[in-house]
Amino acid sequence: MGNRRMGEKSGTALQRSAGATPLSLLVVNRRRFAMFIYAAIVAFSYASAFLLRFEFSIPPDFVSLLAITIAPLVLIRLAVYRTLGLTRERWRYTSTGDVLRLGVGTAVGSMVFFLLIEVFAPTTYRIPLSVVALEPLLTCFTTAAVWVLYRALVEHSVRRASNTPTRRALVIGAGEAGNMLVREMVRFPTGYRPVGFVDDNPAMWGASIHGLTVFGPTSDLVSIAERLNAEEIIIAVPSADPAMLRIIVQRCEATQLPFKVLPGIKEVLAGKVRMDQIRDVRIEDLLGREPIQLELPELAEDLRNESVLITGAAGSIGSELSRQVALHQPQRLVLLDQAETELFYLELELREKHPGLNLIPIVADIVDAGAMEEVFSCFSPSRVFHAAAYKHVPMMEVNVREAVQNNVVGTRRVAEAAGRFGVKKFVLVSTDKAVRPANVMGATKRLAELTVLELQSRYPGTVFGAVRFGNVLGSNGSVIPIFKRQIREGKPLTVTDPDTTRYFMTIPEAVQLILQASLLPELRGHIAMLDMGEPVRIADLATNLLRLSGADQSRIVFTGLRPGEKLHEELSAPEETALETPLKKVQILKTTAERLGTVNALIESWEKLLRTQGHERVVSDFLELFPQIHRITAKHADRPAHAKSTAVV
Repeated sequence: MGNRRMGEKSGTALQRSAGATPLSLLVVNRRRFAMFIYAAIVAFSYASAFLLRFEFSIPPDFVSLLAITIAPLVLIRLAVYRTLGLTRERWRYTSTGDVLRLGVGTAVGSMVFFLLIEVFAPTTYRIPLSVVALEPLLTCFTTAAVWVLYRALVEHSVRRASNTPTRRALVIGAGEAGNMLVREMVRFPTGYRPVGFVDDNPAMWGASIHGLTVFGPTSDLVSIAERLNAEEIIIAVPSADPAMLRIIVQRCEATQLPFKVLPGIKEVLAGKVRMDQIRDVRIEDLLGREPIQLELPELAEDLRNESVLITGAAGSIGSELSRQVALHQPQRLVLLDQAETELFYLELELREKHPGLNLIPIVADIVDAGAMEEVFSCFSPSRVFHAAAYKHVPMMEVNVREAVQNNVVGTRRVAEAAGRFGVKKFVLVSTDKAVRPANVMGATKRLAELTVLELQSRYPGTVFGAVRFGNVLGSNGSVIPIFKRQIREGKPLTVTDPDTTRYFMTIPEAVQLILQASLLPELRGHIAMLDMGEPVRIADLATNLLRLSGADQSRIVFTGLRPGEKLHEELSAPEETALETPLKKVQILKTTAERLGTVNALIESWEKLLRTQGHERVVSDFLELFPQIHRITAKHADRPAHAKSTAVV
């Protein structure tokens, strides 16, 4: 109340002062105008109640009564309206809440007025009960009608004044999301003019929403779009699962019209549906399963006042890890990567978003033992997320030494330093290619898993664990960027085999899993795995991407499996047992048998050999551990000399 009075007094002062701004004058004048209109409505309604009571022939005594009592009623009603804030409301944005406050204010004002008349006025001033009942109803109805009329006039004038060209939009989904979306289209110059709804719920057919008809199901989308001369389609079904969305997208494509989607059920439930949320359908929307959402309420507590190190921070997974960790306000965030340029831009981004964060970018190689020693001694990280790795399967097939040195030796150096310097948690980012590996990259990641898990017994004060998941959509090693580049250049999409399948997840899902796994007590000495549903055919992924791009869906060329590639990936090996955890869809893998023996002793010997240029021996030992890879590599014995050399050194 006090603040409101101060605001109004200051507004009056501004109006009187020579330096009053146009905005302040507009606010004051708008409120005065509203008060005048409310006063006129109350007076009109009160007089109308008398006219209706006496059938438009008011006796002289009651004319006098009306004249004497109309001013007190107006003053009391305005005082109540002002108390409830109705005089400050913008009529253009009135809502059901404003209507409820109007009803309460009108009823309270009437009660106060008629109670005063009953107590203090002489008996000759008794107001008829019918007037007592009619006046508030007429006041509420007239006020609401003025609000609606004003809003309609303003919106009409805004649309007419706007130079934004409009497109005739057909909205799929007549539920809450579609309702909010069309309401915004009608109220503001959004560039769209809604012409109707389509909905698969038969109960909605024929209904009218915001003056627009629900014409029928999506199966009739082509004929409905033609009948309404629609120019664009907007999918407003945020609750649709990927399978349903694929069907809707196919039906949209049949119309040969552009289409967009309104994503996010959370935004709809929060009442935040806006036109700027509309976007093109993305390939992630068409995954063969529901995206996994993991709640992380404990993460802020776990990271607060902690020093966090992320290796491979400039990569697709590492950079998203960095963003998510930065949100939880660690004491220090150390970003380590070899890629100087990408690290530079990540640092700029994080400093803009989190100016108070103690952010330390480090350009270094995880294979450099001296650099790792310096990082751990200088910054004393208590949490380490190890995402640094070479990940491209065909490239690692002909660069075995680098794959072993980075993915195996580099991982051991970071993990061993974490144990020696008393890090509380060390989490390795792994891959499904580590399961019964058929390629160099997968084998190095399997050795990385084993060396990390073996260190648990040597350094019991540190929690060592790994997180394993499938392909990540949109990551640097994903097939999606390759497909998008091929589409941009007008080339056919290259798929290895019609039956090739992969497990897919989005970058946010992968990062959520890593962070959530770091909180699991069961992670100590084990591997966490996400239940990723059914694998997706790469050919289907390519078809969907071509469909979304409006390209010819026959532009797919099958090239045959590349060296080291599997037809199907697995998430766990036969010697691994999956155990449930308190987290839905997150499991812990326990290894029941391991044929490789003591991994760390072997890798220590490799480190010594690499320091003494014994590269050939390291590669030879590595290939002997995985005979299936040796057979694959042997197929390339007829490569040119320089390529053959690359494979063995």
